[in-house]
Amino acid sequence: MTSVDEQLAEEIGRAGNLVDRAERIVVLTGAGISTDSGIPDFRGPQGVWTRNPAAEAKAHITNYVNDPEVRREVWRQRLAENSVERPRPNAGHRAIVTLERREKLHTLITQNVDGLHAEAGTSPGRLVEIHGTRRRVKCLACGEEWPMSHAVERLLAGEEDPRCRSCGGLLKSATVSFGQNLVTADVLRASEAATACDLMLAVGSTLQVYPIAQVVPVARSAGAALIILNRDPTPFDDIADVVLRGSISDVLPMVVREPGSGS
Repeated sequence: MTSVDEQLAEEIGRAGNLVDRAERIVVLTGAGISTDSGIPDFRGPQGVWTRNPAAEAKAHITNYVNDPEVRREVWRQRLAENSVERPRPNAGHRAIVTLERREKLHTLITQNVDGLHAEAGTSPGRLVEIHGTRRRVKCLACGEEWPMSHAVERLLAGEEDPRCRSCGGLLKSATVSFGQNLVTADVLRASEAATACDLMLAVGSTLQVYPIAQVVPVARSAGAALIILNRDPTPFDDIADVVLRGSISDVLPMVVREPGSGS
């Protein structure tokens, strides 16, 4: 084992001790937890928007509503996603389920829209999908929702820009795009969880997207310990008790493992 490996092992041990002592853990996850499932991140050095800023601009809700070609392109992407094998949860997602099994998980707040936390087994009552989910479709007019398969079936039947069959409104994946407000109830749940937890575990997030990144300093100010696991530095590394660099699917299971389970 190299000196770097030894240092990481020591930090993993410190983080594990914090987890063992905690009773109310709030986990905040970003795109980095899903990269090992084959889903690229957005803001990292090789992120989708880092490499293609025009794609970020096109993701604004105004463009979606006002430009039929943008909508058709988005629906073509949804159809293409449906035609390939869907990404599956990895060991990082399953590690958070371990926290719930240990009765330590208070709330999981995710910035991801891939639905992998739910698929891994995190209970709906503990999960806040702050930016929504691509696994459902929602009418922008009346708010009615269906599984994404509802829209995919219509796309396969030849529709290019499906409309709500209840009111005729525009359909869109049930995600929060640029220019849309977060769901107030979800923001409140996240804020309340941050003030109630005794350990905040930030995983795979740049911690640069607000307002949700604010839960980290809020939790710290309320007296919670802080562990950050991310490939790159974050703005809050200097207030963390432990900062871990490494593969999330490798490191996180070691941090949250049950005592006596081995390495």
